[in-house]
Amino acid sequence: MKLSFLSEFFNRFISNRGMRRHFRRLAMFDSFHGSGASKDIPASISHKLSLAATSTIDEVIQTLGSHEHGLTETQAFAVRELVGLNEIQQEKPPPWWMHLWRCYKTPFDILLTVLAIISYITEDMKATVVIGSMVFLSVLIRFWQERKSNKAADALKAMVSNTATVIRRDPSESILEEAQVHFGIQSHPEMSERTEIPINQLVPGDIIALSAGDMIPADCRILSAKDLFVSQAAMTGESLPVEKFASPKSAQTNNPLEFENLAFMGTNVVSGTATAIAISTGDSTYFGVLAKDLTTSNQEPTQFQMGVNKVAWLLIRFMMVMTPLVFFINGFTKGDWAEAFLFAMSVAVGLTPEMLPMIVTSTLAKGAVVLSKQKVIVKRLDAIQNFGAMDVLCTDKTGTLTQDKIFLANHTDAWGKDSDDVLEFAYLNSFYQTGLKNLLDVAVLEYKHVYKELNPTVNFHKIDEIPFDFQRRRMSVIVSNHEGKNILICKGAVEEILSICTTVQQGGHKSKLTPEVLASVKEVTADLNEDGLRVVAVATKSFDVCKETFSVADESGLMLIGYVAFLDPPKESTAPALKALADHGVTVKVLTGDNELVTTKVCKEVGLDASEIILGSQIEIMDNEALSAIVESHHIFAKLTPAHKDRIVRSLKAAGHVVGFMGDGINDAPALRSADVGISVDTAVDIAKEAADIILLEKSLMVLEEGVIEGRKTFGNMLKYIKMTASSNFGNVFSVLIASAFIPFLPMLPMQLLVQNLLYDISQIAIPFDNVDPESVKLPQRWNPGDIGRFMVFFGPVSSIFDITIYCVMWFVFSANSAEHQSLFQSGWFVEGLMTQTLVVHMIRTRKIPFIQSRPGNALLAMTIAIMAAGIFLPMGPLASYFKMVPLPLTYFPILGAILIGYIVLTQLMKNFYSKRFGWQ
Repeated sequence: MKLSFLSEFFNRFISNRGMRRHFRRLAMFDSFHGSGASKDIPASISHKLSLAATSTIDEVIQTLGSHEHGLTETQAFAVRELVGLNEIQQEKPPPWWMHLWRCYKTPFDILLTVLAIISYITEDMKATVVIGSMVFLSVLIRFWQERKSNKAADALKAMVSNTATVIRRDPSESILEEAQVHFGIQSHPEMSERTEIPINQLVPGDIIALSAGDMIPADCRILSAKDLFVSQAAMTGESLPVEKFASPKSAQTNNPLEFENLAFMGTNVVSGTATAIAISTGDSTYFGVLAKDLTTSNQEPTQFQMGVNKVAWLLIRFMMVMTPLVFFINGFTKGDWAEAFLFAMSVAVGLTPEMLPMIVTSTLAKGAVVLSKQKVIVKRLDAIQNFGAMDVLCTDKTGTLTQDKIFLANHTDAWGKDSDDVLEFAYLNSFYQTGLKNLLDVAVLEYKHVYKELNPTVNFHKIDEIPFDFQRRRMSVIVSNHEGKNILICKGAVEEILSICTTVQQGGHKSKLTPEVLASVKEVTADLNEDGLRVVAVATKSFDVCKETFSVADESGLMLIGYVAFLDPPKESTAPALKALADHGVTVKVLTGDNELVTTKVCKEVGLDASEIILGSQIEIMDNEALSAIVESHHIFAKLTPAHKDRIVRSLKAAGHVVGFMGDGINDAPALRSADVGISVDTAVDIAKEAADIILLEKSLMVLEEGVIEGRKTFGNMLKYIKMTASSNFGNVFSVLIASAFIPFLPMLPMQLLVQNLLYDISQIAIPFDNVDPESVKLPQRWNPGDIGRFMVFFGPVSSIFDITIYCVMWFVFSANSAEHQSLFQSGWFVEGLMTQTLVVHMIRTRKIPFIQSRPGNALLAMTIAIMAAGIFLPMGPLASYFKMVPLPLTYFPILGAILIGYIVLTQLMKNFYSKRFGWQ
């Protein structure tokens, strides 16, 4: 009865009075919620962050309406309704109407709209309808395809979305707290639990648990911290991690980034653990406000984007030069300046690559969908082109070359004899550590019988922890046993452990670690390494004096207990995958933090040349010039720090390589960001997945090799359209100039030119689904806009030869040589021009003989047939008069067939000549 009453009391109180009070507190905290902060300038953000940093922990919690044990789900939902999702506004897709406007506001569609308006003013309703339809279809196709690809990309991203660990209170705790005030019932603070939620569900007031590898999901005030080091490079450019504390250790500062008790969205935890309270989310974070000041025009374009833009502007500049020539030639020769202007505008439309954005987007989207079926998730569409262009792949060793199923093979004392003591100490270390548990810890904890024998929850009590970091390469836990003695158990890399040991356990006794003993000990580890085992040393230290807090300084004077050795055998698929990558022009370089002996063993087993390995200590003393030479000639690098990996990637990029980097750890994040294409896996730490452009659902080089091939297919299909558009447009201008100079009437009406261009554009929609020749994906595909101009000059005039031929046929054979018979001339050129334009993609899509040695995709072939049929139907069918055309005589079609055969033969001969001299990309 009492519980029912409390439940009803809770529902009424929290829903009304409690929530209103919570929101009033949020509003009091100087725009801490997201609704108003997004409009503030960074100065006001600095003010509110400073206020949070200088307030006491209790004040911050109270002001945010939170609790030391976190928010309830009900409270979090209510706050989220008020402040919105924890997302940066620029990352959200635009609303449909804004997207539609962006698809329309291209120079090409605006030009078409101007033409439609002019046609309407001159009462040419037919031209108005045709031009309007062209604008409508062009924009609609682009809008539909981009919308579809964006949704697909969002769905793929959702598969690898990051999460945050928050502390949620049980609703009954809130009931009891209120009941305590009114009825004197005590609350139960243990009624809370840690839960994983998507980062975008985080709200101000949430209590967050942080550990090594986590992304900071919001602007936070640190509540408690243990050896917490945060990388703020994304915000401040600092190369070294910054230590954070619950209470500031240094003097007061006016720069919020210098507050030692604040952590910011966009940074990441390098080592240590902490709890923090979210004070700002989404657009009201420091990062969010800065991001709002950045527009896409300020973002550095990728190599791919620059290449597409160069080609587009090449064609636009060409149009801006040739269009006035067409206008003046027709104006002077025909005398009708208005008609000449419309014709020139129509030619301008025909020259503009208005379908280029749609073709590029749809090709990339199709590639992303295909890759998703091959367990490759593309976060950024442009990365597909870099994937195909990649000629150097840098990868870690563990889990990529090896099976990523590490198991504990040996547990020995310092002399190589089996030792249960080593296993027990290693188990306690792995069991009690709260940081990022790696595969080695998982392998140790799989020894369930050790848990039963030790019963750590009863016989031991954890006192403290010294988390892992990449400088020390070790971590320690401190436990007290049933005798009350504190024991520090340290586990880590052999050399780093030996550097802090002064004694060694031998046969139940303690011996000094003399140079002679040290040499013997290192021989044992070397033998284990040569067997392909990864060795982790274990050492201990006892403390008679009880202490509650420990630091790195306590990691000294330890006693070496022995080693735990792990086996991670190579995958059976690794050697074939490496060979396949090499056959496709991709050089694999191994970048690992593991020691050189294990690395050598594994690399030899998978067929990599491990005769000479470069160590991180050698890289440390190299200047950039020396490093550049080393990374070109060597392929195996061991004992690397995150900074070493980053330097190697940057050096390879500076040498002109397109570099891919594959990694899944915290130490891989800098190199992932620096690489042309960052590749991670869905099981990677948050910071690695966030830094990557491509996520693999299976950590395998074989999957990666399939992705590389698909990237090259995607690039190849884009290049087909660009080459075809450039050469076809160039040839059309020649044809128009010649016809304008010698024919007393317009060679084609503006409306007819626009219809031809519309049909031609529709035929290109199927290009993303075309087949690609195997030899086209054999080697990395580089973007080289300079080749486009040369290609245009070589192949453009070929179509002009046959355009001039049809001019002569219509003039001399069919007597279409006067204004009275201009419709026949225009109809004849309309059909021939559309046929050659449609066929050109089949000629350029392959260096082989089209249709015979290289079959096009079914979609492209069907679209070609449909458009060619439509082109013949227009002058021959009932719509001919609408477009001011006339039926063509039947004798025209054998001549047309001969012209098309001649066009195919001559283009094929030109292809052979061009490819022998310049190559065929």
